[in-house]
Amino acid sequence: MSTPISPIQLPPCGDCTADAAWLEQALLNWLNTEYVPEAVNRAIAQQAAQVYRRQRLEGEHDLGGILLALVTELQEFDFSQSFYSEFAVANAVSDLLLRRLGIEPCCGAG
Repeated sequence: MSTPISPIQLPPCGDCTADAAWLEQALLNWLNTEYVPEAVNRAIAQQAAQVYRRQRLEGEHDLGGILLALVTELQEFDFSQSFYSEFAVANAVSDLLLRRLGIEPCCGAG
């Protein structure tokens, strides 16, 4: 039987606006680097950062909860002009937050 993955709790944000600004810039850099820079990438990064900020201000510290909120809320975003989807963006946010905590995301069982 496999061992369940423990939830990852983010530390409380002292300045959620600054955290969201960091995330917006980090995500924009990731979006522009992963494929090609697109004008819509800025709007995607802004929307994701707004969802993140709101979740954190509401007291959400669980990375999984933030990931689910991103997927759910970004379903309303029009990704038709982008290579990305709400799932790709939420996963990228998760990876960026993990790296910020000093945890290297992995993509397979070892």
